[in-house]
Amino acid sequence: MDDTWQEHWGRPEDALARAVEVLRAPRPDVLPRLSEVVGTLVPHAAIAHLSNICTYSPTHSYGPPELTEGISGLELAQLADRAAATTATGRPWQGEAELAGRTRPVVVVSAAPRDGKGAVLVLVRATAEPVAPGALAVLQQLCDLVIAHSDHRATDAAPSLAAVSRAAANARARAIAEFTGTHSAALSTILAPLRSADLDDAAARRTATELAVTALLDLRRGADLDRALSEEPADAAFARLARELRPLLRHARARLDLAPPAEAARSIPADTAHTARDAVRVAVLLMLEQDKPSRLHVSWQFTDDGSLRAVVRDDGLGLLAADALAVHRTADRIAALGGRHTVEAVPGWGTTVTVDLPLALPSPATVTDPLDGLQPRELEVLDQLAQGRRNRDIAAALHISESTVKFHVANILAKLGVSSRGEAAALAHRAGLPGAPQLHVASCPDPAANDRARGFG
Repeated sequence: MDDTWQEHWGRPEDALARAVEVLRAPRPDVLPRLSEVVGTLVPHAAIAHLSNICTYSPTHSYGPPELTEGISGLELAQLADRAAATTATGRPWQGEAELAGRTRPVVVVSAAPRDGKGAVLVLVRATAEPVAPGALAVLQQLCDLVIAHSDHRATDAAPSLAAVSRAAANARARAIAEFTGTHSAALSTILAPLRSADLDDAAARRTATELAVTALLDLRRGADLDRALSEEPADAAFARLARELRPLLRHARARLDLAPPAEAARSIPADTAHTARDAVRVAVLLMLEQDKPSRLHVSWQFTDDGSLRAVVRDDGLGLLAADALAVHRTADRIAALGGRHTVEAVPGWGTTVTVDLPLALPSPATVTDPLDGLQPRELEVLDQLAQGRRNRDIAAALHISESTVKFHVANILAKLGVSSRGEAAALAHRAGLPGAPQLHVASCPDPAANDRARGFG
């Protein structure tokens, strides 16, 4: 059992510094940065994450493409179920499991953010050597911190991010519905002749039937899993709102009346639920601050036009301004999801705030900037590459290993759809990547300089 991890994590200030490094990373770069940081704690070949926080894509992975492209959300969910007996006690699970086509040594960490549905982090290891208990304990605490921070980021996401996430979640749901329907029909068609009494080999028929039934059940479970990760039941979403409101009125004299949606089992997109709760909280806080009401009424209902309507009504002085929800950019978040709101204040009679949020949005616009698909770390590598620097120089400038640079370069070429570093550098210049000076290859005095200018490492 290797205890060298203590050299990097033995002091509290070192552990906290590494945690801060992960938390400061831009949202798309959190998993790669976490992988780099955790590498000295639990060496691994790849890292994968399954969570309900990101409705845009609940499954994320980082590592060699030949490994990560074979990891599915269903596999991660099954692995989380297998490790649940251990992770439920607050300890990571280590062992071997089927992942990406073969048995691999893994470490599984589960974390449950406050009022969340939990998340699972899987480290795919190169060897089956046991990880020291102390290293596992530090890993658990670090993951708890990162998941809690990610949950907070999702709740307070910028309006533009909320709009893109919601639209992409809708597009993904439609694709999954089509995928499920097509493959369910295909598997059902296979089952019919295999169950036929006219077939001679009964044992083969029985085995094939069992395999097909298992595949069909896994397919349906995959669709159910994706739906569970990107949506919330209406009653659970409203109950969470109620828990958040009660502390706000703990020292106020206002009575709180709650009217949950009648269709309790109906699902609400996670981003819609987040925004509805945010709007209600802000409205209640403003009413308590300005109107001094004796009674507050909060209700949610589904409208005939396919929207979630949240209403907050008080019996205060009726002095709330029409633009009151501009506080904390709440109005912007509502607009970003295609919603609308009104503030009706009648002096002496009270105020009514109404928020309508559609349950579906059009698909997001097609990405036109070729660099939009790159993660922040990949943009940093591309910036260096476009300046004609070799892999070892890029590694030194960004304080990463040369093998990590090679991995990033391969990803950059694949995402940009180009076959050489020179083509990637040309795209960077045309896109106006900051920090990438214009290169004049023809002016280089010798062939070696030409090669460096074209970005060959």
